[in-house]
Amino acid sequence: MIKLSEINRKEALRYMGSGNLKANEAMNSLMDKCEEKILSVAEVKYLYKKIPLKESGLLLGNDIKNHLKSCENAVILCATTGAGIDRLIRTAQVTDMAEAVVLDALASCAVEQICNKLDKLIANEYSDKYLTYRFSPGYGDYPLELQGEFLRLLDAPRKIGLCTNENSLLTPTKSVTAIIGLSDKPVERKRRGCACCNLKETCKYRKTGEHCEL
Repeated sequence: MIKLSEINRKEALRYMGSGNLKANEAMNSLMDKCEEKILSVAEVKYLYKKIPLKESGLLLGNDIKNHLKSCENAVILCATTGAGIDRLIRTAQVTDMAEAVVLDALASCAVEQICNKLDKLIANEYSDKYLTYRFSPGYGDYPLELQGEFLRLLDAPRKIGLCTNENSLLTPTKSVTAIIGLSDKPVERKRRGCACCNLKETCKYRKTGEHCEL
């Protein structure tokens, strides 16, 4: 079982555009408060499932075909921090925008940490295979609309309450869908990088010469 006991403060500062700065006393106090709130309401839920790729209908776009070119099977996954996080952020957006920003950044880090732990869980279960890194709908030319199909295949709406809206965005919002390839031979584990990110044209990190470490 995956648990969330703390959140990466350094990465949260990067989400807020302050990755090269040290938090002062006031910021540390606010982050303490927000982290405590998030950990108190977070409901870590996740699902994953091995699928044969050929019949899956998920190989849409050149980027995912290249990413999984040596794989006959894959693991699809989803993970969420739960609806309580969304309610926290919405409330803070009305009462305290500074707190809302910190909550949002910490929550984004939290779901990424959950996914990193899920990566390790899957790697342990399929230790006889070579695994690619996670690739999510919305990366490169991989259609965001596939998020709904991921959730359908995982039965996520029924099992963990994870759904998509009319724009194919996940609800709760601090959630992720992704696919990991399983190969019988070594795979090239490239860094994901800016080239395959659908936010590269508006990325706040790229504007300052940084990157998000993905």
